[in-house]
Amino acid sequence: MTFWLSGPQFAQPGISRVTYGGRVINVGSAGTTSRRQLLRMIGSGGLVAGAATLAGCGAGHSGTETAAAGAPSAAAATGPATLMIVRHAEKPPGSGSQLGVDEDGTNDKHSLVTTGWARAGALVELFASARNPPPAGLLKPATLYAQLGGVGKGQRAVETLTPLGARLGQRIVTPFRKGEEAKLADELRTLSGPTLLAWEHKGISGIVAHLGKIDPAPPSSWPRTRFDLVWVLTANGSGWRFQQVPQLLLAGDSPDPI
Repeated sequence: MTFWLSGPQFAQPGISRVTYGGRVINVGSAGTTSRRQLLRMIGSGGLVAGAATLAGCGAGHSGTETAAAGAPSAAAATGPATLMIVRHAEKPPGSGSQLGVDEDGTNDKHSLVTTGWARAGALVELFASARNPPPAGLLKPATLYAQLGGVGKGQRAVETLTPLGARLGQRIVTPFRKGEEAKLADELRTLSGPTLLAWEHKGISGIVAHLGKIDPAPPSSWPRTRFDLVWVLTANGSGWRFQQVPQLLLAGDSPDPI
């Protein structure tokens, strides 16, 4: 069964449709489901958690609190360090044909679009399914890190991990902003156990570059069109072992690495 969201092709900006299981939900138009109602469904695990399950069947994959700066989650696990990196989920296109919406349901160009919120919900099923372990190469995260948005810049990375944090009962650690990738890498190297990080795509290569020796070498950049991958770095002696794992959560997700 297929799950997808669409919006740019509709004539009126700000109106999107969520489609799953043959049911179409209009979001943002008069007399239909409001963005606030949709996000409440996401937060409660209703619409998006269910959609994530459907997406998992089709693709083959079986209120979060922001932490004080520099404070890792109390749930941090022992064992070899595994760093999993995702790009923040889908954002508004430059054309303005689809609007972002914050967690309260208010239009916000700096927040995720409805497709992005759907991916955020589907990440719950990918990393913390109640039925199956994560796909090969991934682990249930013991610690969640995300980029802290600047003033007026939104919190797309935090929004991307918000449903997963709610499922795991974990706060999202947000000690660093864009431009502080080297400091973040220094902190990540001190962690043990599995950690999941959400960041904007232009900064991910900078984080990886400051981690140390990596084999095989990761791509030099993250394409602006890809939201559907997980970069996985596993501690290996004095360096890291690198692999890419496709999410395969939403219609249109690619099985190909970068």
